[in-house]
Amino acid sequence: MTAPIIITADMGKADQAWANGLRRAHFPAARNFVDAHITLFHHLPPSHLPEIKSRLAGLVADYPAPVAFLGDIMLLGKAVAFRVDSPELLSMREALADSFRGLLIPQDQAQPRLHITVQNKVEPPVAKALHAHLLDNFRPRPLAISGLSAHYYRGGPWEHIGRWSFRG
Repeated sequence: MTAPIIITADMGKADQAWANGLRRAHFPAARNFVDAHITLFHHLPPSHLPEIKSRLAGLVADYPAPVAFLGDIMLLGKAVAFRVDSPELLSMREALADSFRGLLIPQDQAQPRLHITVQNKVEPPVAKALHAHLLDNFRPRPLAISGLSAHYYRGGPWEHIGRWSFRG
């Protein structure tokens, strides 16, 4: 059976290294199967892979990298994440969602809250402590978005399908 497809926005190298470091330090090791990421779609049908690849390639060819910022630190019960503010990335995601109409699960039909999860599936007091610690030195700052990627979701580690870089 072929696995569903996840679409992510890729960070620039320095931001990716920073987010991966936080994830390695704070995400439960037994559950940390993937690098830090910004999920745009959680579950696209694998039968539409050629169309998905074509749409991603067309989108990045038409646009420069979107402007993005780390806007806040989110406490999500048993998780901590950095909120990603990017109207341009949301607009691109909306264009993709329109082209994938009829293929989207309810989670992907909703307006997303873009974020980078650095801790998940921990007890609430552990998440609350990390949230407080990260808030001590947090300042909103630019976040580089370099491209889009597609992955097969297989329950644990993701299988990379491809990456498409924004022009310029």
